[in-house]
This record gives sequence, C-alpha cells and structure tokens, in this order.
Amino acid sequence: MGKSRARRFRRAPFSPAGPEQRRDGEGDPEDEPAAELLEKLQHPSAEVREFACASISKLLQQQHVIPAFLQRDVVRCLGPLLMDHSLAVRETAAGALRNLSACGGFEVCDDMVTKDIMTPLVALLKECSTGLDANQLSPKKCGVMNKNYIEDIANEAINLLWNVCECNNTAVSIFNKEGCLEAVLHCMKKFSTNVDLAISVANCLQAVTEDNPDLLSSFNASAQRVLETVLLCSESTMKHVLLRTLIAGTIWNIKDSIPPGSLGSMVNAILKIFSEALAIDAGETIIHMHEAEKKRLKLAVEAETEENMSDVIDNSVLSEDDNMEEIPKGKVGRENDVSDLLPFDKWELKEVTALLMAQQTALEIIVNMCCTEDPSDDEWEELSSSDESDLFMENSYNEGSGLLMSPLCLSDEVNSAFLNNLIPKKILEKTAFPNSVALDICMHNPSWKPLIKKLNAVQCRALTCLHSILLVSDVDCLGGASALQSLAQHLSQLVFSKTELLADTEFLEAITSALRALLQTMASKNISQCMTPEQLLALCEAAIHSSNASVRVNVVSILGISGSVLAKGQDTAETLKMIGKFLLEVAMKESSLVVAGEALDALFDVFADGKEAEKAAVQIKLLPALKEFQPMFKMRMRKEGKGQYSTDQLCVLDNVKMNLRRFIAYQETLGKTPT
Repeated sequence: MGKSRARRFRRAPFSPAGPEQRRDGEGDPEDEPAAELLEKLQHPSAEVREFACASISKLLQQQHVIPAFLQRDVVRCLGPLLMDHSLAVRETAAGALRNLSACGGFEVCDDMVTKDIMTPLVALLKECSTGLDANQLSPKKCGVMNKNYIEDIANEAINLLWNVCECNNTAVSIFNKEGCLEAVLHCMKKFSTNVDLAISVANCLQAVTEDNPDLLSSFNASAQRVLETVLLCSESTMKHVLLRTLIAGTIWNIKDSIPPGSLGSMVNAILKIFSEALAIDAGETIIHMHEAEKKRLKLAVEAETEENMSDVIDNSVLSEDDNMEEIPKGKVGRENDVSDLLPFDKWELKEVTALLMAQQTALEIIVNMCCTEDPSDDEWEELSSSDESDLFMENSYNEGSGLLMSPLCLSDEVNSAFLNNLIPKKILEKTAFPNSVALDICMHNPSWKPLIKKLNAVQCRALTCLHSILLVSDVDCLGGASALQSLAQHLSQLVFSKTELLADTEFLEAITSALRALLQTMASKNISQCMTPEQLLALCEAAIHSSNASVRVNVVSILGISGSVLAKGQDTAETLKMIGKFLLEVAMKESSLVVAGEALDALFDVFADGKEAEKAAVQIKLLPALKEFQPMFKMRMRKEGKGQYSTDQLCVLDNVKMNLRRFIAYQETLGKTPT
C-alpha cells in the first residue's frame, strides 16, 4: 500500500556455548535428573559442583528440558556460583547460565533478570576485569594450551550479559547504571592475545549501544580510543575481520557521542571496514580453508604415526638397558615439537564462520544506515570531498556492464556525500548465488554443512541491502536507466534460475523486496522494464502461497506496479485482464487484511487510467465485483482489525477502505461516460 519501506535489522540471535566450549565431565549428564543435578550444586566438593554445572550446561542446550530446570529455580541455584571460590565452578556456572539464556529465549531472559541474575553477574564481570592482568593460568594442561581461567570466565560472563541485554531493557539499564562499560572495555584490551574474548565483547557492545542514548555519555575519549585501536588493528584473520566489523557497528551506534568534526572520518573508517569484509570471496575462502584442513589433518596423522614408531623403538632400547633412566611417557622426540602452538581443532571452519558472520553483520548495519533518521546535512559535508570516497568504487558489476559502481548510499539526509554515487559493487556481488564448488564441499562434510545456511543468509542480507539503497537513491545516482535495466535482468535470473528457491521464505522475501523497490523506481521514471508481465505473473502465482505475509504483500505490489505501466501502453488489455483477475482473487480470498488491502491498492493503480485498463475492467466485471466485495471488506475490518493489526496498519487499511469507495465511484462515472 504505497511505497515499500526500508527494513531495519535488529541484532542477530545469539548462540549457546557449544559442547566443545563446555567441559562435560565424565558420564552422560542426560541420565541425571534435574533435581539431583541441582542438589549437587550445593556439594562441598568443588569438583562435584563443577561436574553438576557442566552437566546442566549440556542439558540446557535441549529446549525441552529447560522447563524442568526453571520449575526448580535453576537461576537462583546457579547465580551464587558465579562468585564461587573455585574458578572452574565459576566458569561452568556462567556457561550453564549462558546456555539457558540462549536456548530459553526472551521469556527466560526476562525471568533471569527478574530473579536478579544481574547482581552476581555484574560482580563477576568487575572482578574479572580487575583480575585480567593477573594472568591466572591453571596448573594443569587444558587441551594443548595452558588455560587462563580469568579470561575464560570473562568470556562466558560477557556472552551471558550479551544475551540478557539483547532481550531485556532492565538488564540494559543495569548495564548503564553499574558502569559495566568500563569492565567490558577492559576485556576488549585483550584483543591482541584473545580475539575470541574480544569478539564476545564486541557482540555485547553492539547490542547494548543500539538505541541506548543513556550510555553515550560513558563513551568518553578513553573509551573511544579503545574502539579506535581495535578498528585500526591490521591482523588479517577472519576472526579479526569479524571483530573490526562488530566494532564498526558499535561506533555507528554511538555516533552521536562523536564530535561533529570527526564524524566524516569515522564514517569513512566504518565504510572501509565493511568494504574489506565484503571484498573477501566467501566461496573461495571455503575452498581454500577446506584444503588447509585436509592438509593439517593429514600431517597430524603422519606425526602421530611417527611418534608411535618412536615410542616402540625407544621402548626396545630401554629393555636392553634396565639401568637407563626411564624417559617420561609422551616426551620422547618432542623437544622441538611445535604442535602446542597449532590452533585448536577446526580452526579453518571457525575462520570461515567468522567471515560469513562479518559479511552478514556488515550488510545488516548498512541496511540500518539507510534507515537512519538523525544526521543533518552539515554533519556529512566533509564526506563529499573525502579521499576515502572511492572505498566502494569498482570498474563494473559484471563484465563490461558498467553497472552500479560506487560508494555506499546511506539515507535521505546524506545527499551530498553518498547519493551522488552509485550502488556498491561488493553488495551486488553478494546477491549472487554461492559458489557451487564451495556448496558441494559443505554438502559432503557434516561439520561444514551449517555454512550453507550462513551463505544463504549473506545473499538474503545483500538483497535486503539492495532494497534499502534503491529506496533512498535517485535514478541518476544509481547509474541511469541502463544500469537499472541490467539490475532487473540480474534479479530476474536469480528468481527464475532456481525455482526450488521459491519455497525458501527468507530468500523470497528478500528478492521480492528488492524487485519491488527496483520496479517502483523504474516506473516512477518511465524506464522500460525488462521482465515480461508473464514472468511477473508466474513469480506472483508461485509466491502468493507463501506463509510469509510480507512476501505476499510484495508480489501483489509488484503486479500493481507492472500493471500500471502496462495500462499506459497499447494492446495490453488481455494482460491487464490476467493481472486484474489475479489481484481480485487475492483481495477476496486472502486471509490477511494487510495483503488484501495491498491487492486492492494494486487494483486501483492498474485500473486508474487508460483505454486499455477501461476495456479490461469491463471484461473482468471489475466494478460489480468490487461493489459486492466492499461491505465484506468493511465487515472484516470491524471484526479483525482491533487486536490483530498495529495502529499503522489500521491507518493504512482505513485509507484503502476510503480509496475503495472513491474508486467504485470513479468506475461508475466511467460507465456513464458515452463512448
């Protein structure tokens, strides 16, 4: 009903700590009932308490067991253990609460805050912040590296803090009042030696700084320097790419605390970070990292075989000389072994995952930048002459097309800086389907298979980003008519090359949103459309059955745009009849009033004017159909309107109801006009 609106992304859902992050103890915790495990939390032995926490942590990753623990007040049982005298218990308790918050969702997080989880959590964070420099390592080995308990506890605590602040405004208020920012920024200073901890802090910061003006005053020059130091880090690992991207998002959230004179350089720094993240080819990275994983595993097997053979030889020598001092097991031939310095298992997979998260995050922030409402023209003045204005410049989108090459477009207000340029090539590249070789690798490797969903998510975010940029840019800034026509061809190839994707709701919403915005822009400037009405009808007939109401709204709007263009042409009555019948059927049978209203709005656009439209309207009996439908629509609005739809939706539906009355009156005058 009218122009499509830019979508604003909220922070991505958080994840529980995986089994590899939690030490599960011995035995199978699923055999232990909730009551017995909770009772063991009070045991005088720290090892028993640690085992109980680890077992609960593993169980809480299964949503169906969460109610049993909530009924036994698991939050108040685990909360005090965040300050247990045993560091191992603190870590496993924090991990269990992290999993509860992640797998339990919003209601559980609200319950955790109500039960005062923030008091021990804040105390733990401040203690971790104070103790970070003590470098407390465990006396025993954990895997292949000495375990730093303080940093590991801080990591779990910050993830828990992130989860509850994501869901609960009271938690955010406590974060503000208790000065948690200083503690988490102190943890961020460890980014050069513990990037995983820094990423957790960056995720938390991006969550707590979103729409939180009360926190802005806490971001003094010292706090901003911490963020700037991370932003300027030159490490090239994918985890560092993700870290810089998250920090860039945080800086965007706190832009109102940055002096106006520094704002231009700040935005350019953010764009540079996003440009670097989006420039990396995820498909090629998957191929390269998978090959690296195979080589590493092969070398590990060979090294283990050699070590076993060495043990056999040394044992035979020992048997010949009983007086020889026994060599400690596992130490033979390892004086120059560098295996302790190798990354943890699956580091290649973690690198790719970090890259995809960085790209998804960058695209989501760009979408939010397009939706921003605050900046004035003066604040962006210096951007137009910046040396960094070519961050997103490329020669072309695809070979020889000269399509859409530019710095980023941000919002309606940022006219001088970004809207004089074209859509960035890197964003368009991400709208393409993932590399087929990379997909094949993921399909045939169980541990890599989850990457397919992440690859698809990046494509969908890129399409949504494209939709937002189309809404805030004018035709000249987008490269003119030929560039838009090339883009239309690109989108049509995405839609029709893999018809099975029409069952993918997320992809369908993203592609139809982008297509709707593009056709809207082209129609407003009388640019001829490359997609045929038959193609659009085929898309709409498939997508109208989607369970997602936004998809259905998009497709009827697309038909309305296409039909209104056709109505101005000649010999289009037959096609207009097909469009009219389709839209009438949607308006009358659609279960959602919002979609039905959009279908009516589309009908008004298609049959508003033109001889071909008048001819088609008569042949499909549009006027009598609408007159019969009008009282039914009014009745549905009275019955279904209140409670089911937002105030904004009801206002739009009221306009549709009024326009329906006017359109019927207009059609009646056409019938009385002598031909």
